[in-house]
Amino acid sequence: MSETYAKEFDGIVAKARAAQKPMRVAVAGAAAENILKGVFDAQADGFVEPILIGKEAKIRELLKQLGLEDRPCRIQNLDSSVNPVQYAIEMIRAGGADALMRGNTQTRDFLMPVLNKANHLVREDALVTHVVFLKVPGYPKLLAVSDVTLLINPNMETRREVVANMARALNVFDVQKPNIALLSLVETPSFQMRDTVEDETMVRQHAYRPIADCNLVGPIAYDLIMSKEAARLKGYDCPYCGDFDGIVAPNLMAGNLLVKVLQRNAGATGCGILVGAKIPIAISSRSDAPEQTYLSLAACTAMWASGKYFK
Repeated sequence: MSETYAKEFDGIVAKARAAQKPMRVAVAGAAAENILKGVFDAQADGFVEPILIGKEAKIRELLKQLGLEDRPCRIQNLDSSVNPVQYAIEMIRAGGADALMRGNTQTRDFLMPVLNKANHLVREDALVTHVVFLKVPGYPKLLAVSDVTLLINPNMETRREVVANMARALNVFDVQKPNIALLSLVETPSFQMRDTVEDETMVRQHAYRPIADCNLVGPIAYDLIMSKEAARLKGYDCPYCGDFDGIVAPNLMAGNLLVKVLQRNAGATGCGILVGAKIPIAISSRSDAPEQTYLSLAACTAMWASGKYFK
């Protein structure tokens, strides 16, 4: 494992390495170069036991190209008529694996079996959300962003659950009473922008009926979230500016765009997990670097080993 993987996520990686046994991860659609590199780096660090699901010939060809053909792993060969995500889920439900990871599969093809009620991966009282943890150059701490994959245009009640999921995930990673921002274009509520009015309502309600054990601020613009100096110049009185732990996006477009711009153009490093399911689920973009896979698996293993989240 390249030490650069762990440097900025050392707390999460340390928790994964401290797990009493490796997490058995079923990689659905494992014939992907970046996924395989990250999975085997996690195996080398002792916290993952890989189960590679897909076309065996293609997987073995890639392993050989990457110099990983001698690494211990289980390969489950499937022909094109079998859905690798559904197969992985059934393996997990039968006790053959602990966690699920997205491999070389389309987002929709991966999420539909996960969210299918017949597969019983989602608790009836829970909402599944995608939380991305980012190390943004120049920002003093890890930053969580949600939701960036599932919720297209969530209403206020749904975003309350996004806040709760984010707070619980941050708690597992030793961030107590996290500072969470409700991202908007402006910090002044306007009836022309539904999210700003809902944000103000959520914050007011949170004051007497807390969503989670967190500090909640919104509506608030991105520059104020990230910079104490921006808050000073704008006369915005908030003690958490430049010190937020999480950002809840108003919709899928805003969240997804924010994460991709930070990763592609600002040099941010990140990892993604699905929160709210009964099992650990690691998810990253198929175009992400191997370290995204490694870190996503580290985050899932840390949560799995904590015994605090999954039921």
